[in-house]
Amino acid sequence: MARVKGAMMTRKRRNKMLKLAKGYWGAKSKHFKMAKEQVMKSGNYAFAGRKMKKRDFRSLWITRISAQAKVCGMNYSTLMHGLKVAGIDLNRKMLAEIAVADKEAFAAIAEKAKAALAK
Repeated sequence: MARVKGAMMTRKRRNKMLKLAKGYWGAKSKHFKMAKEQVMKSGNYAFAGRKMKKRDFRSLWITRISAQAKVCGMNYSTLMHGLKVAGIDLNRKMLAEIAVADKEAFAAIAEKAKAALAK
C-alpha cells in the first residue's frame, strides 16, 4: 500500500482551531499552540457561563417575587410556603413575570397563599 502523509489533515485541524480563535488578542489568534490553549480555556468559561446564567436568572426571579411579596405584606419564604399549601403550582419565572407585569393578579395569588396558611 502507498504511504499516506498527514500534512493535509494536520493543516485542516490547525486551521479549524485558528478559526475558533479568530478575534482573540495578539498571538492567541495567530499561533497554533497559544490559540489551542485559549480555545480550551474559552470553552471552559463558556461551560461555566451557561451554568451561571441559570443561577443568575433564578436569583433575579426570587428578588422580584420577594419585592412584590413585601408589598403584599408577606416575605418570600412565607409566600412560597403558602402557595405550596394552597396547591398553586407556578414556577418562579412565571411568578416573577406576574409580579412585574400584573400586580393585581400577584396580589390575588398572595391572598390565596395567605388564606391557605390561615387554615
